[in-house]
Amino acid sequence: MLPALSVFGVQDVLDFFHVRGLKTKVERGRRVFPVSDQARDVREVLSRHLTRHGVRIFLQTEVLGLIREGQRISGLETSRGPIVADQYILCSGGCSYPATGSDGKAFAWLRDLGHTIVPLKPALVPVRVKEDWVREAQGLSLKNVKVGVYQSGRRQDERFGEALFTHFGMSGPIILDLSQKVGELLARGEVKLALDLKPSLSFEQLDDRLQRDFARYRNKSFRNSLADLLPRSLIGPVVRLSAVDPEKQVNSVTRDERRRLAALLKGLELTVTGLMGFDQAIITSGGVSLREVDPRTMRSKIISNLLLAGEVLDLDGPTGGYNLQVCWSTGYLAGQSAASI
Repeated sequence: MLPALSVFGVQDVLDFFHVRGLKTKVERGRRVFPVSDQARDVREVLSRHLTRHGVRIFLQTEVLGLIREGQRISGLETSRGPIVADQYILCSGGCSYPATGSDGKAFAWLRDLGHTIVPLKPALVPVRVKEDWVREAQGLSLKNVKVGVYQSGRRQDERFGEALFTHFGMSGPIILDLSQKVGELLARGEVKLALDLKPSLSFEQLDDRLQRDFARYRNKSFRNSLADLLPRSLIGPVVRLSAVDPEKQVNSVTRDERRRLAALLKGLELTVTGLMGFDQAIITSGGVSLREVDPRTMRSKIISNLLLAGEVLDLDGPTGGYNLQVCWSTGYLAGQSAASI
């Protein structure tokens, strides 16, 4: 990525959009969005730029294949007939958004041309879990939580940030970032997630907090004493998992029961059953082997007039704009290289 980033880096991307009237903002985690929060505003800037420079755009035109002659591409087979050019830039994406045309067909064409395709896997993808209680918390977004990934009782990875409950399990930024590691571990055996709902508090600090809350609500039932501590949709599952009688007056909760609750809040366990597929994945892991692409130009080392950019390459990063930057930078460098011939 270094040559591409040096030619068209993060600030270059921001300058490109700012000069063309798109205002941006920086949110938590240094993530950059349009001020309008509308993706179509990004698209409109790009569309106007293409039109202004006389670029021809063929809508509703499916690419059916690449026509090869020796070590060159001589044309594209499309649903409206062949299209011929001197240079070809293939930035067809991965397999993650088939409705946009990014359905993975291009990898078969590239394999036929002689390129090595690193195995394709859904990446930045939600996680399915065994526990049914997550459905009660569906739609609940948790901020400032910590999630650890465990196998055979040993922590393998962890992240701090935002997570989201779904009807099938977990999603959200930190879950998506952990999904690749989860997938690797699943191939070896059972994987568990442990949610620390109060990472800013040590176990003893949390136990002190529980004692203060229980003193404040000493005449209430246990299930009605947790509103200051937990979101409403998590109270029912946590009460059941704590094995404390929900109708028990909170001033009768024993020390062992209270500390069991604290341990639960510091390590709420979920058993992973798998990852969601390409239809839920943000990006595709794998793609054209980087050994077969010149990083100084993004030109194929196998086909002389073919350049490759974006997610079709075996490049992927975490959430937070990294994968978009891969596309901006490699796409710019590929265009610059094709135009310089």
